[in-house]
Amino acid sequence: MLASSLAITHSLLSPSFAQVNPNAKVQTLAPLANSDSPILNPYGLVIGPDGGLYFCEVDTGLIRRFDLTTGRLETIAGDGKKAYAGDGLTAMLASFSAPHEIRFDAQGNLFVVERDSHVVRRIDARSQLVSSVAGTGEAGFNGDNILANTAQLRRPHSIAFDADGNLLICDIANSRVRRIGATGIITTLVGTGERSNTPDTGSMPETPLMGPRSIATDNSGNAYLVLREGNAIYQLDIAQQRLQRIAGTSQQGYSGDGGLAGLATFNGPKGIAYSQADHSLYIVDTENHVIRRHNLNTDIIDTVLGNGERGDGPDGDPRQCKLNRPHGVFIHEGIIYVSDSENNKIRVISGIIT
Repeated sequence: MLASSLAITHSLLSPSFAQVNPNAKVQTLAPLANSDSPILNPYGLVIGPDGGLYFCEVDTGLIRRFDLTTGRLETIAGDGKKAYAGDGLTAMLASFSAPHEIRFDAQGNLFVVERDSHVVRRIDARSQLVSSVAGTGEAGFNGDNILANTAQLRRPHSIAFDADGNLLICDIANSRVRRIGATGIITTLVGTGERSNTPDTGSMPETPLMGPRSIATDNSGNAYLVLREGNAIYQLDIAQQRLQRIAGTSQQGYSGDGGLAGLATFNGPKGIAYSQADHSLYIVDTENHVIRRHNLNTDIIDTVLGNGERGDGPDGDPRQCKLNRPHGVFIHEGIIYVSDSENNKIRVISGIIT
């Protein structure tokens, strides 16, 4: 498959589009069939300001870039050593330890969250110099209202920028979502630090979290939080400091397609993306080996990629393409990008979003 073959037209969808849309198609984007540059266990992925697809490899610690026009795959950060090293050096000389997700800020700087180094790091857009913006490299929790790079994190997994440019961090083993503002001060946005069942609704500072694994934001001041062990999706109203369960029963399973999202079951979900074009959430239901769509207009959930069986492909019909523990999803210009992690592939879905 040539990278240039991704010029795609879309068709209108119904609420049960995953079953009736004949134009939906999945393709393996990377690695190319004739490539001598393999991919190993990709996790978080994002389209950069230059139009390239960036993703992180959790096992190698590398940050890669795939050119959607030429098909060229290159490493843009990481020396391949699993370590916390290289602050003050350029990105190719730095070491990263289990990077889980990457995001760009409005200035084009690249942020990397590292699970095993317990930090979030920044790669400067101009100088390519690496610095730590949150975490000390030591796992723990030493409080809020301090400079973020003096605050301890514990196995952070996911990051996102909210509508005001604040950095949100899923500090999963501290059972909190942390926030860093323009001053560099870190606070807890949601979570008490207690790892226990999360109620359906509540005040964000006073509500415990059961495995805050992944987070996405919209342009209206909301965030959407995936609870891995909680097997549910919560909407966070940041201005009102309230959260509400919007998908998942909190029970483990794979059910509910075609019905209300709040009655569906998930199995260890680990990724999420918000699509403004169709006002929907795309949820990586990892242990079910599928990508699911929660239409926020209709409150209906469906599977858009995968059939619930662990496997590898084939390309073509998204509902017949088996996945192997996917972790990342990103939406850009109507295309859904998925890291099919244990198949060592990046897949793209077209014909779903109009």
